[in-house]
Amino acid sequence: MTPRLLATAATVALFALPAAAFELDPRYSDADGDLIADIPVDESQWIDPSVLVFAYTPVEDPAVYAEVWQEFLDHLSEVTGKPVQFFPVQSNAAQYEAMRAGRLHVAAINTGGNPIAVACSGFRPFAMMAREDGSFGYEMEIITYPGSGIESLEDLRGRQLAFTSETSNSGFKAPQALLESEFGLFVDTDYTPAFSGAHDNSILGVANQDYDAAAIANSVLTRMEARDVVSRDDLVTIYKSDTFPTSGYGVVYNLHPDLQEKIQQAFFSFNWEGTGLQAEFGAQGETQFIPITFQEHWSVIRQIDAAMGVTYTCN
Repeated sequence: MTPRLLATAATVALFALPAAAFELDPRYSDADGDLIADIPVDESQWIDPSVLVFAYTPVEDPAVYAEVWQEFLDHLSEVTGKPVQFFPVQSNAAQYEAMRAGRLHVAAINTGGNPIAVACSGFRPFAMMAREDGSFGYEMEIITYPGSGIESLEDLRGRQLAFTSETSNSGFKAPQALLESEFGLFVDTDYTPAFSGAHDNSILGVANQDYDAAAIANSVLTRMEARDVVSRDDLVTIYKSDTFPTSGYGVVYNLHPDLQEKIQQAFFSFNWEGTGLQAEFGAQGETQFIPITFQEHWSVIRQIDAAMGVTYTCN
């Protein structure tokens, strides 16, 4: 069953966006102008760890995703010739800090977090999940529960809206910018924010009527429905955005260049058939990894950040 849509023009452009300025932390260089950290010229700065550490973007139960990723991690180990360890991160900040400190080598970074990971942690994204025809992406939805009294975005006035974290695109940055620019609704003035920490937490919170409404990535909702974790009968969609890129997959900038190349080979040669990835992400039609660039595919996300006045302060 599909979610009930109360907005007649549900998929619309978010807002007029300014051109985005983007700068890396001074510890990184970008001689080729592709907006990501260059691999160091000085070979003494390269790292070649005995064990590769991989982290998927934070979710409510990381243990579930350790199993989902196991066949891929086995394949990654075979291609690179190195053992691979799954790192169950609990927050986006933990990912950025671990990568910046050299403890995390390969990662899936959520959509909104890619700019800060690139700018502050030396993240070099190169892949994204996609459908068989090469299409990709998800939409930001603002959801509520039946009988909440919220039938449009205007009805959020005086109510509580759950976000995920401040680095999330669909879970915070895009909905906040949308509500301000298009509807004149300002956080803490016109509605009360709550931060759940993850999209699945927000979805369950609305379904259980702990939150009046929430801004979420509908790809997470699709996967939760496929696992029977939540029923869409308990949810109502009042807004659906244009399509955004999904999580970016990449490596830390100073991995040995040969190892970076092998990791990319592993992503693009992986056969999804019969694997945990197919079982989990096939629910939303994703069947492969495709090449991407941060410069092109994350342009709209950088523009949203610019519209919100986001700057990246790297500690």
